[in-house]
Amino acid sequence: MNLTPGTPAGRARPGPAVALGLVILCIEGYDLFILGAVGPSLLHHSDWDVTKSTLGLLGGITALGMPLGSVAAGWAGDRYGRRLPMAISLAWLSLAMLLSAVAADLALFGTTRFLTGMGIGALIPLVTAYVSEAADPSRHSLHVGTATTGLAIGGIVTGVVGRTLLPEWDFRTLFLFGVVPLVLIPVVWRLVPAVVQDHPADAPAEVLAETARLAEPEKAGNRLRELLGPRYRRSTLLFWAATFSGLVIVYGASTWLPTLMVDNGYDLSSSLEFSIAFNVGAVVGTLGAALVADRGLLKPATIVSFLLAAVAMITLSTPQSRPLLLAASAVAGFGALGTQALVNIYVAHAHPARLRGTALGFSLGVGRVGAIVGPGYVAAVTVLITSSKAGFYAFAVPALLGALLIGLLRPGRRVAAAAPAGAPTRAEPPLVQ
Repeated sequence: MNLTPGTPAGRARPGPAVALGLVILCIEGYDLFILGAVGPSLLHHSDWDVTKSTLGLLGGITALGMPLGSVAAGWAGDRYGRRLPMAISLAWLSLAMLLSAVAADLALFGTTRFLTGMGIGALIPLVTAYVSEAADPSRHSLHVGTATTGLAIGGIVTGVVGRTLLPEWDFRTLFLFGVVPLVLIPVVWRLVPAVVQDHPADAPAEVLAETARLAEPEKAGNRLRELLGPRYRRSTLLFWAATFSGLVIVYGASTWLPTLMVDNGYDLSSSLEFSIAFNVGAVVGTLGAALVADRGLLKPATIVSFLLAAVAMITLSTPQSRPLLLAASAVAGFGALGTQALVNIYVAHAHPARLRGTALGFSLGVGRVGAIVGPGYVAAVTVLITSSKAGFYAFAVPALLGALLIGLLRPGRRVAAAAPAGAPTRAEPPLVQ
């Protein structure tokens, strides 16, 4: 395999890594947003007697499997490398979606959504860590952000497929498309390095030796302890809480946005148009924010994106013109999916390779409580408050909280690595505390 200049053997090249990560997360985005797309059809499926509360429960069940997948895959990615856990996760996700397509009753369908959630939870930290390690340091946020837009692109595909095929088709048929990840397993095996490397050509020998020592198997159990130690504790807890807030928005919106639009007087096709705009906004907004972040403004970009989520959701609840509502839906997509992408970039950027998978896995794993709470939280608000606007206002609270939490992060010291005589001094990845 030909290597680009400056790319050492054994380390993934940025271009193929970003492309593979984009495709994987696109498929994952489809699997994530499919429940929201079929939500109105589920509510009218007489055999299963689905209510709004049931729909919220299904979203919560999906999210319930995600912490298990995130924590296990994050640890396994640091312990065994990204390749094997990623291949296993793709196979798992494909099987779960196939079972969803053939589910004969609501109980079995709910079980398959739990299994799907485990697969979704596993892939995000693995892909983020893999692309982060392959990324050009000067374009780190752009490369990782580009890959993570796959979630939103998958949501767009879901909206298009849902609008085209529903309600004429049985909604379970749409889950068959989730078997596609199987074809990516050979590609993953070819492109993803077997071992974790973090720009080894750019680090002094002493730093590489220390990284290798800390990554030995007997040290693997200490990774979480290190994240909760004095150096990383503050940032770890803030990242966990910010991820919780972001995932309340992401998974609440992915489950409820089409249904909320129907409740506000739009037909199914119109609500899916809003879902498509939501995801287009996430793609464009994430790329724009990533460019800003690579100029040293990752923290401000993340705070602003949280605030935009609150503003956009409130705007969606008001009787505005259709173009303005579509624009607000696009901004809401950036404020939801784009924000979480920026938080993940922040976590990856703040940790060295030996901790990156674990940091992402636990950040997403603990934060997945927000994914579990999100759909049920919105469902409870819409049931307890009869106003059709209540669901939109419910998103403002976690959005404002997320902005506050990111604002509390403070920059840490850039610790210079000891270099051999005559070698240039390098710095560790920028830290937050």
